[in-house]
Amino acid sequence: MISVIVPCYNAARTLSACLRSVRQQCIPIKEVLVVDDASVDGSAELAERLDCTVIRLPVNGGVSAARNAGAAAATGEILFFADADGALAPDAVANAVRLLLADPEYACVQGMYGPDPLVDDGPVERYKTLHGYLWRRRSVGRVRTAIFALAAIRRDAFQAVGGFDERLRDSEDVEFSTRFGRRFGILLTETVTGWHDDVDRLVPMLREQLRRSRLLPSMMLIERRTRAGGGIPAAPTERTEESARPLVANRAPTVLCGAMTVASGLLAVPTALWSPWTLAVPMVCLLAFVVSDLPMVRGVVAHRGVRFLGVFLGLHLLVQATIVAGALLGAVREVAGPTMAAAEPVKP
Repeated sequence: MISVIVPCYNAARTLSACLRSVRQQCIPIKEVLVVDDASVDGSAELAERLDCTVIRLPVNGGVSAARNAGAAAATGEILFFADADGALAPDAVANAVRLLLADPEYACVQGMYGPDPLVDDGPVERYKTLHGYLWRRRSVGRVRTAIFALAAIRRDAFQAVGGFDERLRDSEDVEFSTRFGRRFGILLTETVTGWHDDVDRLVPMLREQLRRSRLLPSMMLIERRTRAGGGIPAAPTERTEESARPLVANRAPTVLCGAMTVASGLLAVPTALWSPWTLAVPMVCLLAFVVSDLPMVRGVVAHRGVRFLGVFLGLHLLVQATIVAGALLGAVREVAGPTMAAAEPVKP
């Protein structure tokens, strides 16, 4: 009944923990499909030793291609997607399937990683993991976007909208959801949990954020076109889409205030020695940045204590500035010429 699909690219460091957590689920799993995306670190051989079905892709095609290949080979009625750099709680799959079967309006149930990393490699990873947990927790319920790190989906529903767009290596979940959400309900729940081994260095984290943020303008165009029609049939009832909340990692006021804090701070520092008042603007922006998302601030203190709050806010500021920079670059690229991401959506 249940097929677990694990896309994998050079994930030998965490793949064993991932697959062992799948084998330890409290519900029977029909098959575990590891789609090896042309890894060179022995990931495929490791998966075979752990008695998984391994699908080897001849060239690296990205996570969209890997997930589609796994879905095409799966025989279960329910597909559970799990990332190779995470591990599942023992009841994760059972809880997802229970919720999926309890309400026929939902065709996808997604969970969230916990606030602590699978492998703790320092403050950057603690920030990234905790932030991911906090922004997902505030959106629990019916949502518009599915993130397929921990997600169960009916196979017939997945096939009905055409799978992932294999031209995308980032934001593929968002693009898929713009098509999927018009026909099927998506539920985000705290009962489907696990742990994630996230990026643990500052420059790679910011580079990843910049790359993803560059797709924001094209994703907005895709969503606008899809909601206007886009060739994808709407759900038989308006309840699904209208009552779904957007899944937002960074709120617009926080992004704006964070970017303004960084920009005004960079401008004020050179003149601060002879004109200390120039620091007033970045200080006001910083205060607005903190106030813009007090629930997240309280969440950081609750999980990591006051001492970590300064580290969290400093890294969070840099991320918000990077989001704005990436979005501006993406907007310029869209004006210069539409990207592949803004092309026609995948047809079911």
